[in-house]
Amino acid sequence: MENVSIVVQPRDAKGTRAARRLRREGLIPGVLYGHGESATLFSVEPAVMREALSTSAGTHAVLTVTIEGARGTHKAIVKDVAVHKSKGTATHIDLQEIRLNETIESPVAIHFEGESKGVKAGGVLDEALREVTVKGLVTAIPDRVVLDISEMDVNDTARVSDLRVPDDVVVLDDPETVVCSVLPPRVAEEEQEGAEVTEPALVGKEEASD
Repeated sequence: MENVSIVVQPRDAKGTRAARRLRREGLIPGVLYGHGESATLFSVEPAVMREALSTSAGTHAVLTVTIEGARGTHKAIVKDVAVHKSKGTATHIDLQEIRLNETIESPVAIHFEGESKGVKAGGVLDEALREVTVKGLVTAIPDRVVLDISEMDVNDTARVSDLRVPDDVVVLDDPETVVCSVLPPRVAEEEQEGAEVTEPALVGKEEASD
């Protein structure tokens, strides 16, 4: 996981009204849940969070959080981000404090590597799964897991067990869960469907001419 440093501001007021006021001021309200300690309320500038979450690790980055006016820093990961339905902007952020030597579970995106033989031949890659949940030390959680699809031919299927993951990380999803398949060329399917539709029409014309 990539480490990113951010600075946030403490806040005392809680509740919906206080959160709305912060949003009107252009800030995002948030909560840092402590590691066995009480939660800390904070606010943060949208630009700070955008920059922090725009690295290759995305929302899986380990954040070094500094609270203005407080001593020390906190290692944390993003627990949840609430997003405005129409604007697409963050409206609330939950962070979870962590220890770097602890084991966590985290969703990780699947990256498809290469171009399959079946796709080159005209097939279509059907992506059935976009992410899996993995377990490991905080420092060992990868930004993504890789599936090499270059040798997949038409009608081939890849499963969770085929994913490439670090030795010290465990995938918690069912190994038999389908990740992707290479479907036959759509052109062939369309031609077959066209033939099935055309044949009854021709018979109907022949019967009409009799």
